[in-house]
Order: sequence, then C-alpha cells, then structure tokens
Amino acid sequence: MQEPSQPKFKRSSMMPSSVGSKKRMWKSLKQILTSERNLQWKKDAVTYSSINPPPSFKPVKKYSDISGLIALYTDPQTKLHYHNSEEFSTVRSLPSDLTSGYLALRGATSIVG
Repeated sequence: MQEPSQPKFKRSSMMPSSVGSKKRMWKSLKQILTSERNLQWKKDAVTYSSINPPPSFKPVKKYSDISGLIALYTDPQTKLHYHNSEEFSTVRSLPSDLTSGYLALRGATSIVG
C-alpha cells in the first residue's frame, strides 16, 4: 500500500514540524496599528495609519433631512434635502429656526432668506 502524499498546494515551510517548532502567531490589524504607534518613525515613512485613500469618483449620497431616506431633490429656498412631494410640503411649512437647525445638524452653512 502507498502512503497518501501531501497535497501539492501546501508549502512544507508553512506546516508545523513535529520537532520543537513554534506555532506561527498572526497579528491582527489592531495589534499592528498599536505596535506602529509605539515605534519612532521618520516623518515620510509609510505606515498603515499614514496611508490616505485617493478621492472618490462617485458622487456623495445625499439623505433627506426629514426622513433620512435617499434625497432625490433639494429645496432651492431652504437648501434642505427631501425625498418626495410630501416632504417638500413639510420643508416649505417649517419655520426658519427649524430650517437652520436642520442645516446645522447636517453641517451646512445656514443661508436662509
């Protein structure tokens, strides 16, 4: 009888040997970031925390200030985002202090005329 051979896709260097080898411990991303923060790095060194993503080509999604649904429209008078005609009537009936409050929550500048 033949002994079953080891699969070809496994590397023998990655397999733990039976004679006094240590099991390889992998670090999580949280452990890597913590260890990077504790080390002294040059200002131009590239680390996990210094890599900035490029700007996105997709347009930013706008959400309704009233319901939180995806906003398809923006009121030109109050600059509030709304989802449908029912919300539009609600947006138009809001007093100016509530409108400025919604804009402040969204982080937009309050330009209400």
